[in-house]
Amino acid sequence: MADPELSREDVKTAATAESADIVIGIASYNNARTIGHVVRAVDAGLAKYFPGEKAIIINSDGGSKDSTPEEVLNAKTDHKAVFLSHRLHPVNRITTPYHGIPGKGSAFRTIFKLATELGAKACCVVDADLRSITPEWIELLLSPVVKEGFDFVAPLYSRHKYDGTITNSIIYPLTRSLYGRQIRQPIGGEFGFSGKMADFYLNQDVWNTDIARFGIDIWMTTEALAGGFKVCQSYLGAKIHDPKDPGSDLKDMFVQVVGSLMSLTEKHHEQWINLSGSRDVPTFGFKYMAAVVPIKVNTEGMLRHFRIGAKNLRDLWAGFMDKEAVSHIAALAREDAPLFRFPKEDWVRAVYDCLLAYHHRKLPPEHLLKSLIPLYYGRTASFFLETADMSDEEAENVVEEVAAEYEKHKNYLTANW
Repeated sequence: MADPELSREDVKTAATAESADIVIGIASYNNARTIGHVVRAVDAGLAKYFPGEKAIIINSDGGSKDSTPEEVLNAKTDHKAVFLSHRLHPVNRITTPYHGIPGKGSAFRTIFKLATELGAKACCVVDADLRSITPEWIELLLSPVVKEGFDFVAPLYSRHKYDGTITNSIIYPLTRSLYGRQIRQPIGGEFGFSGKMADFYLNQDVWNTDIARFGIDIWMTTEALAGGFKVCQSYLGAKIHDPKDPGSDLKDMFVQVVGSLMSLTEKHHEQWINLSGSRDVPTFGFKYMAAVVPIKVNTEGMLRHFRIGAKNLRDLWAGFMDKEAVSHIAALAREDAPLFRFPKEDWVRAVYDCLLAYHHRKLPPEHLLKSLIPLYYGRTASFFLETADMSDEEAENVVEEVAAEYEKHKNYLTANW
């Protein structure tokens, strides 16, 4: 993959900051509507909480067809609004294209590279479509690194009970069960990390894989956990961005994110295979009741996908799952909403069977992962129906029960590995 190329103006801007204490990265693609707000919040956070540090904001852009780069460079901040009239050092901004496989991971590679070259001691990355970011997010993502010596800071959000269904049903509970640490948002999108961590990420040979597309977030979290780095999480409040309907077509994202997680499980089996149970990680920030954006869901559409899968994939599932389990799933598919339920025990067993099939190469990885999608739709529809009358906090207890189920049956995974 070619190294990132800076324009002549970018090189001129970068030359004024031969080094930086802090680097903030923003990956973007056609985010002109929101990125100006993100840059203003970042700049205000640096002014308020890190006035004595040399800082640079790097926008790594995927070839936006709108005015995203111009919005980054032209965003104005009134520092008096954050109780400061000036900084000891100006905050430089770079907007640069990235090269290689299109995706967030390639954008992050550019950020890691520039952070390493600038000798940054602390970094963070934030999404370009955020509407709820505040200056305090920058302090919460960076201070654990700058002041407490942490290498990796994951975000902790208040989210609507139907937001982040892939995280809730697979990514969070499986990561927690495997590596024994309760990081609630392993693919949250906003992360803080040390300069040492940035250099570690940069030098991994992953940039021509799905990690360079949508797998970058789970890769960053998993490598921090498996590598024995010092990890924590920070409560940021509500994450308000452009939400996705969990019932819409998420096949590519599902395959790339879950596939990356399974690939990493294979790579790091020596780190997780003898671990049992889980424990909290240090959490920074004050947790408060935050308003979240409700998400509409299409339960019938998800059930339809599940039923079609149960009809067409039964023989394929029987190739890597217990035949009685497959028969039970087929019976579940004949139930009508709102009585339909996909028990958490059956779901966890299916995920572990899929992970074992990935390990033992029973099917091509992409076919295997796509065959899991109808089961994911079934479990997600069941979660929606089960929690329809619950508050977000009550629904969170259901997520925690699923996570405990993963831990309870981890010995099934290790015994058959």
